[in-house]
Amino acid sequence: MPLASVDPSRAATPSETALTRRVDLTTLRLFIAICDEQNLTRAAQREGIAASAVSKRMNDFELAFGVTLFKRLAKGMALTPAGEALLHQARVTLLNVEKIAAEIGICSGEADSRALEAFPYRTDNLVVVMRSDHPLAGSERLAFTETLDFDHIGLHTASSIYLRSQYAATQAGKAMRLRINVPGFDAVCRMVQANMGLGLIPDRAFEVVGAGMGLAAIPLRDEWGRRELKIVVRDAVHLSATGRLMLDHLRAIETDLRRGGM
Repeated sequence: MPLASVDPSRAATPSETALTRRVDLTTLRLFIAICDEQNLTRAAQREGIAASAVSKRMNDFELAFGVTLFKRLAKGMALTPAGEALLHQARVTLLNVEKIAAEIGICSGEADSRALEAFPYRTDNLVVVMRSDHPLAGSERLAFTETLDFDHIGLHTASSIYLRSQYAATQAGKAMRLRINVPGFDAVCRMVQANMGLGLIPDRAFEVVGAGMGLAAIPLRDEWGRRELKIVVRDAVHLSATGRLMLDHLRAIETDLRRGGM
Protein backbone atom coordinates (compact mmCIF):
# COMPACT_ATOMS: atom_id res chain seq x y z
CA MET A 1 0.00 0.00 0.00
CA PRO A 2 1.54 3.37 -0.93
CA LEU A 3 1.90 5.77 1.96
CA ALA A 4 0.75 8.80 0.00
CA SER A 5 -0.30 10.02 -3.37
CA VAL A 6 2.36 12.48 -4.55
CA ASP A 7 2.09 14.77 -7.56
CA PRO A 8 5.30 14.01 -9.51
CA SER A 9 5.16 17.37 -11.26
CA ARG A 10 5.38 19.27 -7.98
CA ALA A 11 8.91 20.15 -6.92
CA ALA A 12 9.72 19.49 -3.28
CA THR A 13 10.06 22.57 -1.12
CA PRO A 14 13.42 23.19 0.60
CA SER A 15 11.89 22.29 3.96
CA GLU A 16 10.52 19.02 2.58
CA THR A 17 13.87 18.14 1.04
CA ALA A 18 15.67 18.88 4.30
CA LEU A 19 13.23 16.80 6.28
CA THR A 20 13.53 13.87 3.89
CA ARG A 21 17.25 13.81 4.66
CA ARG A 22 16.45 13.84 8.38
CA VAL A 23 14.20 10.78 8.30
CA ASP A 24 16.84 8.68 9.93
CA LEU A 25 16.99 5.63 12.16
CA THR A 26 16.01 7.70 15.18
CA THR A 27 12.76 8.69 13.47
CA LEU A 28 11.98 5.07 12.65
CA ARG A 29 12.86 3.95 16.17
CA LEU A 30 10.55 6.58 17.67
CA PHE A 31 7.77 5.62 15.27
CA ILE A 32 8.05 1.97 16.31
CA ALA A 33 8.09 2.92 19.99
CA ILE A 34 4.81 4.83 19.59
CA CYS A 35 3.32 1.84 17.78
CA ASP A 36 4.42 -0.52 20.56
CA GLU A 37 3.32 1.70 23.43
CA GLN A 38 0.24 3.14 21.67
CA ASN A 39 1.02 6.31 23.61
CA LEU A 40 3.39 9.14 22.68
CA THR A 41 4.40 10.04 26.25
CA ARG A 42 5.31 6.46 27.15
CA ALA A 43 7.22 6.08 23.87
CA ALA A 44 9.20 9.26 24.60
CA GLN A 45 10.05 8.00 28.10
CA ARG A 46 11.12 4.63 26.70
CA GLU A 47 13.48 6.26 24.18
CA GLY A 48 14.70 8.95 26.55
CA ILE A 49 13.61 11.91 24.39
CA ALA A 50 11.35 14.81 25.33
CA ALA A 51 7.72 14.16 24.39
CA SER A 52 7.52 17.54 22.64
CA ALA A 53 10.46 16.59 20.39
CA VAL A 54 8.86 13.24 19.53
CA SER A 55 5.54 14.89 18.75
CA LYS A 56 7.16 17.49 16.50
CA ARG A 57 9.16 14.80 14.69
CA MET A 58 6.04 12.77 13.89
CA ASN A 59 4.00 15.82 12.90
CA ASP A 60 6.74 17.05 10.58
CA PHE A 61 7.07 13.59 9.06
CA GLU A 62 3.35 13.39 8.29
CA LEU A 63 3.24 16.94 6.92
CA ALA A 64 6.27 16.55 4.64
CA PHE A 65 5.17 13.26 3.12
CA GLY A 66 1.45 13.89 3.01
CA VAL A 67 0.47 10.95 5.21
CA THR A 68 -1.47 10.43 8.40
CA LEU A 69 0.27 7.71 10.37
CA PHE A 70 -1.76 7.84 13.59
CA LYS A 71 -5.26 8.46 14.80
CA ARG A 72 -4.94 10.72 17.85
CA LEU A 73 -7.30 9.29 20.45
CA ALA A 74 -8.24 10.51 23.92
CA LYS A 75 -6.22 7.76 25.60
CA GLY A 76 -3.50 7.08 23.08
CA MET A 77 -2.63 6.66 19.42
CA ALA A 78 -3.74 4.07 16.86
CA LEU A 79 -2.21 3.34 13.47
CA THR A 80 -3.89 4.27 10.21
CA PRO A 81 -3.54 1.92 7.19
CA ALA A 82 -0.57 4.03 6.02
CA GLY A 83 0.98 3.68 9.45
CA GLU A 84 0.54 -0.10 9.33
CA ALA A 85 2.36 -0.20 6.00
CA LEU A 86 5.22 1.94 7.34
CA LEU A 87 5.51 -0.12 10.52
CA HIS A 88 6.42 -3.25 8.58
CA GLN A 89 9.04 -1.43 6.52
CA ALA A 90 10.46 0.32 9.59
CA ARG A 91 10.93 -2.97 11.45
CA VAL A 92 12.62 -4.56 8.43
CA THR A 93 14.91 -1.55 8.06
CA LEU A 94 16.04 -1.60 11.70
CA LEU A 95 16.57 -5.36 11.55
CA ASN A 96 18.82 -4.95 8.52
CA VAL A 97 20.72 -2.16 10.25
CA GLU A 98 21.39 -4.45 13.22
CA LYS A 99 22.83 -7.02 10.82
CA ILE A 100 25.31 -4.56 9.28
CA ALA A 101 26.22 -2.71 12.51
CA ALA A 102 29.54 -4.63 12.71
CA GLU A 103 30.37 -4.07 9.02
CA ILE A 104 30.23 -0.27 8.67
CA GLY A 105 31.29 2.54 10.95
CA ILE A 106 31.49 6.35 10.82
CA CYS A 107 34.25 8.17 12.67
CA SER A 108 36.22 11.39 12.78
CA GLY A 109 38.63 11.95 9.92
CA GLU A 110 41.39 12.36 12.50
CA ALA A 111 40.87 8.83 13.84
CA ASP A 112 43.44 6.20 12.94
CA SER A 113 41.59 3.78 10.64
CA ARG A 114 44.54 1.35 10.68
CA ALA A 115 43.81 -1.60 8.38
CA LEU A 116 40.24 -0.52 7.67
CA GLU A 117 39.18 0.85 4.29
CA ALA A 118 38.09 4.48 4.60
CA PHE A 119 35.85 6.64 2.39
CA PRO A 120 35.19 10.40 2.74
CA TYR A 121 31.73 10.95 4.18
CA ARG A 122 30.72 14.45 5.18
CA THR A 123 31.62 17.53 7.18
CA ASP A 124 29.83 18.59 10.32
CA ASN A 125 30.23 21.48 12.73
CA LEU A 126 30.13 21.35 16.50
CA VAL A 127 27.68 23.57 18.38
CA VAL A 128 27.43 24.48 22.04
CA VAL A 129 23.96 23.51 23.23
CA MET A 130 22.40 25.47 26.07
CA ARG A 131 19.10 26.60 27.52
CA SER A 132 17.70 29.77 26.00
CA ASP A 133 18.08 31.53 29.36
CA HIS A 134 21.80 30.74 29.66
CA PRO A 135 24.16 33.78 29.89
CA LEU A 136 25.87 32.73 26.63
CA ALA A 137 22.65 32.12 24.68
CA GLY A 138 22.78 35.46 22.85
CA SER A 139 26.18 34.79 21.29
CA GLU A 140 26.54 34.37 17.52
CA ARG A 141 29.62 32.14 17.80
CA LEU A 142 31.69 30.92 20.75
CA ALA A 143 35.30 30.02 21.36
CA PHE A 144 35.48 26.88 23.47
CA THR A 145 37.49 28.71 26.13
CA GLU A 146 34.50 31.03 26.67
CA THR A 147 32.47 28.04 27.90
CA LEU A 148 34.96 26.79 30.47
CA ASP A 149 33.61 28.93 33.31
CA PHE A 150 30.34 27.02 33.09
CA ASP A 151 29.29 23.45 33.86
CA HIS A 152 29.49 20.93 31.02
CA ILE A 153 27.70 17.73 30.06
CA GLY A 154 30.21 15.38 28.44
CA LEU A 155 29.73 12.53 26.00
CA HIS A 156 31.15 9.13 26.97
CA THR A 157 34.84 9.27 27.76
CA ALA A 158 35.93 7.40 24.61
CA SER A 159 34.13 9.75 22.20
CA SER A 160 36.25 11.92 19.89
CA ILE A 161 34.27 15.04 20.86
CA TYR A 162 34.88 14.51 24.57
CA LEU A 163 38.59 13.76 24.10
CA ARG A 164 39.08 16.79 21.83
CA SER A 165 37.30 19.13 24.23
CA GLN A 166 39.38 17.87 27.15
CA TYR A 167 42.54 18.51 25.13
CA ALA A 168 41.36 22.01 24.23
CA ALA A 169 40.71 22.79 27.90
CA THR A 170 44.18 21.53 28.83
CA GLN A 171 45.74 23.67 26.11
CA ALA A 172 43.94 26.68 27.56
CA GLY A 173 45.31 25.90 31.03
CA LYS A 174 41.86 25.21 32.46
CA ALA A 175 39.85 22.21 33.59
CA MET A 176 36.36 21.44 32.32
CA ARG A 177 33.67 21.75 34.96
CA LEU A 178 32.21 18.37 34.06
CA ARG A 179 28.90 17.44 35.72
CA ILE A 180 28.31 14.06 34.09
CA ASN A 181 29.19 11.85 31.11
CA VAL A 182 26.28 10.51 29.06
CA PRO A 183 26.14 7.94 26.23
CA GLY A 184 24.69 9.94 23.35
CA PHE A 185 23.48 13.20 21.81
CA ASP A 186 19.89 12.72 23.00
CA ALA A 187 21.10 12.41 26.58
CA VAL A 188 23.27 15.53 26.25
CA CYS A 189 20.25 17.55 25.16
CA ARG A 190 18.09 16.15 27.97
CA MET A 191 20.69 17.06 30.58
CA VAL A 192 21.04 20.56 29.11
CA GLN A 193 17.27 20.94 29.16
CA ALA A 194 17.34 19.93 32.84
CA ASN A 195 19.73 22.84 33.50
CA MET A 196 22.71 20.59 34.23
CA GLY A 197 25.14 22.54 32.02
CA LEU A 198 26.33 23.08 28.45
CA GLY A 199 26.73 20.35 25.82
CA LEU A 200 28.90 20.00 22.72
CA ILE A 201 27.40 18.04 19.82
CA PRO A 202 27.34 18.15 15.98
CA ASP A 203 24.95 20.61 14.36
CA ARG A 204 23.26 17.80 12.40
CA ALA A 205 22.58 15.92 15.63
CA PHE A 206 21.07 19.04 17.19
CA GLU A 207 18.71 19.45 14.23
CA VAL A 208 17.46 15.92 14.81
CA VAL A 209 17.27 15.59 18.59
CA GLY A 210 17.51 19.07 20.10
CA ALA A 211 15.68 21.49 17.85
CA GLY A 212 12.28 20.65 19.33
CA MET A 213 13.42 21.00 22.95
CA GLY A 214 13.54 24.79 23.18
CA LEU A 215 17.34 24.85 23.35
CA ALA A 216 19.86 27.20 21.72
CA ALA A 217 22.79 25.95 19.60
CA ILE A 218 25.74 28.32 19.19
CA PRO A 219 28.38 27.42 16.55
CA LEU A 220 31.86 26.74 17.88
CA ARG A 221 34.44 29.22 16.56
CA ASP A 222 37.49 26.98 17.02
CA GLU A 223 38.96 25.33 13.91
CA TRP A 224 38.60 21.88 15.48
CA GLY A 225 34.85 22.48 15.64
CA ARG A 226 34.64 21.70 11.92
CA ARG A 227 35.09 17.95 11.49
CA GLU A 228 35.66 15.77 8.47
CA LEU A 229 33.96 12.42 8.92
CA LYS A 230 34.74 9.17 7.14
CA ILE A 231 33.09 5.80 6.58
CA VAL A 232 35.18 2.78 7.55
CA VAL A 233 34.71 -0.87 6.60
CA ARG A 234 36.80 -3.98 7.09
CA ASP A 235 36.65 -5.05 3.46
CA ALA A 236 34.37 -3.33 0.94
CA VAL A 237 34.67 -6.20 -1.55
CA HIS A 238 33.36 -8.76 0.92
CA LEU A 239 30.53 -6.77 2.49
CA SER A 240 27.17 -8.48 2.71
CA ALA A 241 24.60 -7.45 0.11
CA THR A 242 22.84 -5.30 2.70
CA GLY A 243 26.13 -3.77 3.82
CA ARG A 244 27.08 -2.96 0.24
CA LEU A 245 23.74 -1.23 -0.33
CA MET A 246 24.19 0.78 2.86
CA LEU A 247 27.72 1.84 1.92
CA ASP A 248 26.59 2.90 -1.57
CA HIS A 249 23.62 4.74 -0.08
CA LEU A 250 25.73 6.68 2.43
CA ARG A 251 28.25 7.68 -0.23
CA ALA A 252 25.50 8.71 -2.66
CA ILE A 253 23.79 10.88 -0.06
CA GLU A 254 27.01 12.74 0.64
CA THR A 255 27.67 13.19 -3.08
CA ASP A 256 24.20 14.73 -3.48
CA LEU A 257 24.76 17.03 -0.51
CA ARG A 258 28.08 18.23 -1.88
CA ARG A 259 26.54 18.94 -5.28
CA GLY A 260 23.67 20.76 -3.67
CA GLY A 261 26.09 23.01 -1.84
CA MET A 262 28.01 24.01 -4.96
